[in-house]
Amino acid sequence: MRHFLDIRDHSADTLQAMLDHAAEMKSALKAGQDGPRPLAGKSVAMIFEKPSTRTRVSFEVGISQLGGTPLMLSAQDMQIGRGESIEDTARVLSRYVDAITIRCFSHDMLLTLAEHATVPVVNALTERSHPCQIMADLQTMIERHGPLDGQIVTWIGDGNNVAASWIEAAARFNFQLRIACPEGYAPPAELTAWARAEGADLVMYDSAIEAATGSQTLVTDV
Repeated sequence: MRHFLDIRDHSADTLQAMLDHAAEMKSALKAGQDGPRPLAGKSVAMIFEKPSTRTRVSFEVGISQLGGTPLMLSAQDMQIGRGESIEDTARVLSRYVDAITIRCFSHDMLLTLAEHATVPVVNALTERSHPCQIMADLQTMIERHGPLDGQIVTWIGDGNNVAASWIEAAARFNFQLRIACPEGYAPPAELTAWARAEGADLVMYDSAIEAATGSQTLVTDV
């Protein structure tokens, strides 16, 4: 059993294999073929402490297309909303479902859930990272521009959770990540230092226009 909590937890080979497998399944669906249904007969709990449109719809549709049954659970729907510990929630859900996705505010909540769950846990967003969004973006980059090697990505905005996952991706794939943040809103220094030590090609810019010039992919956030 393996969780998917952060991009930095996995090797480049593992992440590339995930992207390759996703491309194969997407191609089969677009061609109207009967693609793999690895979730057939399985149920996936979707805990949403924080509301969402795109994340909820993409997870729910994706689980269904892969043959599984998604179970949408808001904090108000569960005992967690009335004070039950996340440890107990992890143990109870593990008895009923085959996997858990969670979109929550606290990254510590995600880590605690994963520590006590006996089924795979997937990070659908925390205050610290948003790995699934970046994996989907990487898949789109490959579809549009080919292999990731040598591509240039520009992030324009504050150094938030999405930016953090982009930085982790830059440490695993051979593309250049340019970052243009407002003064005082740079990503954590610990994270950029770790990424550079892992070989990431990070370039910091004061000007968004300069950062964007020559990039194949521009990413921003509200």
